[in-house]
This record gives sequence, structure tokens and C-alpha cells, in this order.
Amino acid sequence: MAKRLFDIVASSIALLIVAPLLLLAAIGIRLSSRGPILFRAQRAGRNGTPFVMHKFRTMRSDQGPGGPAITSHGDRRVFPFGRLLRVLKIDELPQLYDVLRGEMSLVGPRPEDLRIVREHYAPEHWETLSVRPGLTSPGSIYGYTHGEKLIGRQDPEKDYLERLLPVKLSLELVYLRRASLLYDVRVMARTAGVIALIALGRREFGDPPELAMIDRVVPAQGNQRQPPAP
Repeated sequence: MAKRLFDIVASSIALLIVAPLLLLAAIGIRLSSRGPILFRAQRAGRNGTPFVMHKFRTMRSDQGPGGPAITSHGDRRVFPFGRLLRVLKIDELPQLYDVLRGEMSLVGPRPEDLRIVREHYAPEHWETLSVRPGLTSPGSIYGYTHGEKLIGRQDPEKDYLERLLPVKLSLELVYLRRASLLYDVRVMARTAGVIALIALGRREFGDPPELAMIDRVVPAQGNQRQPPAP
């Protein structure tokens, strides 16, 4: 209850603060690329229930169907202004609306593509679907700081599934075992700090503190619950 109240108050204030930035981003997208301003993605929400997650569109809409589901660094489908939005995580700000309407939380495991959940989540990962997905998390911070090195251009989805996703999900489980409002505030502060450092040109980051906790905090391989059906 306290977490939900915090989400409502904080996301409402944040939307008011970033409203001018949202407007500038929308204008920039309209001037840079034909197509809708927002991208609506089906994602697995709490208990695996599908929901529509909102992002600013950063890819050209004239690419047609197909293409890898995972975006690699330098992906040609991303138009230049969209690349700036992605680097600064401005493309994720419309998800403050998803937090306000109750589909997401400010901090929680990042929502994943429905197909990836169905086909690639191990039993120990199902716990990450027990709470509302988050705008940020230890796993998303790790993907933001390390994903460029782990995901190549040749087969980005394979790299994501084999090299990045297992680590991200383990970090999300560490978060769930230690979750508290104070921890949420710390994760939000870390996220803001990383975004600021990347905006200033930093590209090398150390491992997140949760990485050292995985082996002793996430002994969940014996969990035999059935996964939700997105």
C-alpha cells in the first residue's frame, strides 16, 4: 500500500516536472521521422498479465514487419533523434503514465516481451512477475551500463537471451528479496546518477552491488511453481 501511494505521488510530481521535456521530445520525433509519436508495446505485467507499455518511438516506422526484437548499439532502424532519446532514457518517460494508471511501479523488475517470457524464462524467474514491473531496477541499470558490450549487431536477440537476460533476471530477484521503499529510492538515485554520467560521456561502469549477492540471495532453482500464461 505504501509503495503504491509512493508511486502515485512521485509519478504525478515527476510528470509535472518533465512535461516540457515530454513536449520537446514529441516535437522532435514529429520533425525527425514519419509515424506515431508513441510506441505501444505489449509486455508481461503483474502475474504475467499482458499490458500496453508506452514509450516514445525511436525507430523508423517505415521498416515494415520483422527485424530483431532486441535493439543493438548502432541499430540502423533507430533514427538519430531517437538515438539521443534512448541514450538519455527520455524514451522511457511516458511510462510515468503507466505507473500512474497502476500497470507499473517506479521501481521493479523491467517488463519483458511476452514471447520471451513464454519461451525463455526459467522456473526461478517466474517470481519476477509477482509484482508490478518497474520503470527502473537493478537489472535495467545493468543493461543500460553493460548491454552495449554484451549485445552485438550480428544476432542481438541471441546475445540478449544468452548473455544479458539471465544476469538481469538474477539481479531482479535480488531486488525482490531486499525490496523496501528506502531501497527503491536508492535505485532511483542510482538510475539518475548513471543517466547523468552517460550524458556527460562516461561509458565504463563497474558491476552493480547486487551482482555479488546473486549466489547467496537467489537460491530459487528448486521452485516448482507453474509460470503464468501471458
